[in-house]
Amino acid sequence: MKILMVLTSHDKLGNTGKPTGFWLEEFAAPYYVFRDAGVEVTLASPKGGQPPIDPKSDDPANQTEAMTRFKEDAITQAVLANTTVLRDIKAAEFDAVFYPGGHGPMWDLVDDRNSIALIEEFYNAGKPVAAVCHAPAVLQKVTYQGQPIVKGKRVTGFTNTEEEAVQLTDVVPFLVEDELKRLGGLYEKKGDWADFTVVDGRLITGQNPSSSGSAAVELLKILHA
Repeated sequence: MKILMVLTSHDKLGNTGKPTGFWLEEFAAPYYVFRDAGVEVTLASPKGGQPPIDPKSDDPANQTEAMTRFKEDAITQAVLANTTVLRDIKAAEFDAVFYPGGHGPMWDLVDDRNSIALIEEFYNAGKPVAAVCHAPAVLQKVTYQGQPIVKGKRVTGFTNTEEEAVQLTDVVPFLVEDELKRLGGLYEKKGDWADFTVVDGRLITGQNPSSSGSAAVELLKILHA
């Protein structure tokens, strides 16, 4: 079994001058869920090579078991440092795709033609698509049968109140919760920072970093069904 994980290459937080990227837990937790299940994982990003890690995701207060494991895992660090260029990826070679979040994807993957086409190819082929936290934003321009892919689907993603809590409401291009609703998604959420994953058919979405491991588990359940 083969799963593709797509990470951002974007490292600037809007016009703030501050760095951003992907959220480390949202990569580490799913990666090890997949690897421990014997899945072959391929990493890709728009620019290839080392994707930027949001430094805030590595704050002392944000440490998790999966992150600790990653920091002691030189092999996985090397894999992460050498992601494949996204345009070279062929959906036919994989069973599913998983998008970790962080704020970075809101600036590059949202508009990335290769990413949009890839998601559509996976979904049209009956393969599951998963995205957590800010990564459901990458579904913004993805369509299925002429409609937004999230229309009429139960979905979740980073909440407006969570964005307020990190004081980036006025920095992000749009709010994930509002945009999923605007596109016709049946948006659901739990309390801020709660582990909450929603599965609707082949579409899997997680609310926040805490949900990244559970989203990966749900993806495996679909693949093993």
